[in-house]
Order: sequence, then structure tokens, then C-alpha cells
Amino acid sequence: MDLYPAVDIRAGAAVRLFQGRFDRPESYGDPVELARSYVERGARRLHVVDLDAARSGSPVNRQVVTEIVQAAGVPVQFGGGIRAQNDVAGILDVGVERVVMGTAAVSDPELLAVVARAHPGHVCVGIDYRAGTDSLGISGWEETAQVSLGELLGRCSALPLAGIVVTAIDRDGTMEGPDLAGLERIVGLTDHPVTAAGGIASVDDLVAVGDIEVDGRRVAGVITGKAVASGALSLEDAMKVCS
Repeated sequence: MDLYPAVDIRAGAAVRLFQGRFDRPESYGDPVELARSYVERGARRLHVVDLDAARSGSPVNRQVVTEIVQAAGVPVQFGGGIRAQNDVAGILDVGVERVVMGTAAVSDPELLAVVARAHPGHVCVGIDYRAGTDSLGISGWEETAQVSLGELLGRCSALPLAGIVVTAIDRDGTMEGPDLAGLERIVGLTDHPVTAAGGIASVDDLVAVGDIEVDGRRVAGVITGKAVASGALSLEDAMKVCS
């Protein structure tokens, strides 16, 4: 199971939000330095999000993202504000390995199909859901999608995606543990590799996610944000468990 330490960027700084709420940020300093520290401690890949872009659709922190890619030297998975073909091509050109499309994947299925086929194996669909429901959050989680989780996964089934990145909105930034029931359901609904985010707080949480299995399929990766950034979860321990 791959481990992705997360670097979320708002106004040029590394932050963590509680349940995606922009009025509840916690600062973790310089995002480039944070990314570099993760790699120095053994991270083999990173998950980077431009929170401002996710909200507005404008590449507010693109220069910071570019600096992270150049400094990290490991594969970077990036999401936030990817709403057009040029957005996908542009972010791949700066060295990002995998692009996560959330809002656009929900609102513009034709665009998703075009970019997935143009860049096979480099585009992920970001699904931000509310635990226990089919409700999806878009536009920085400030709006609710008009398509259900099951419908979106169905649209994705025939596309050459790199994977599905799922975030339990209610758990994100809470360190209250992952939504295991929701993850099990999602793994059972798609043949694409699933990367899970939201609520990871401990080694036990990682083990529980790794133990999910549906018809021989397991969670392919997990994203850790606040737990690792705050030091509550040792990155070294997390890497050891996942590998």
C-alpha cells in the first residue's frame, strides 16, 4: 500500500483544514520545506493540493507546486483547480506524475474522458464524499454535486485512469479514524486502484485500511495529512507499515 504524505497549500503556506473548512486552518510553515522534510525522512511519493485553486479554479499556487516538484525528486500526485485540458497538460509539464480531477470530473464527464485518454495512467478522479451517503462535495467542498458516488464511479469504469482518490469529508483533518465501511464499499464498486484519505491518525488505522479486501481487491494507497504533519503519527512508522 503506497503512502502519500500530504502537502496542502493555501496562500503560499502549508496548512491543514478541519473537514475542509477554510475558516479552520492550521499552519505548518513553508510547503516546499515540508515536502523536502518528508522525502528526507523516507517518503517515496507526495500528495499536493492547491486549496485556493480547488475553491476558485485559478492556479493560485502553481509556482509553489512547481518548486515542490523540483525539490522533492519523488513522484507527485497533484489536485486543485484542474478544470480544463490545458490545466492537465500544464501541470504534467512541470513534472507532476498524477493529476487528480475532482470538480471537473463530476461536472464535465466529456472533459474527463478526453484528458484520461490523452494522458493514460496519469489522471485520477478525486471523489470527496460524505460518510454514509452518496453525496459528493465539489468546488473546495463548498458545493454539493448533482451526481451520486455510484454514478460517478460508473462513468469512470471504462477510462484509462491512474486511479480513484477518495476522501471522507467528515473525517478529513479530524484524526478520528478512516471511514472503513465507506472504503470497503468503494473498493467493491470499482476496478481502478483506490487511494484513501480522511481521518488517518495511527498505525492501527493504516493496518485497518490495508486489511480491507473485496473480491481480491485492496486499497492501493493512503494519504496522511494532519497526523504526520503534527507528529502524532511517525512518518517512518507509517512507511514501514504500508510497505
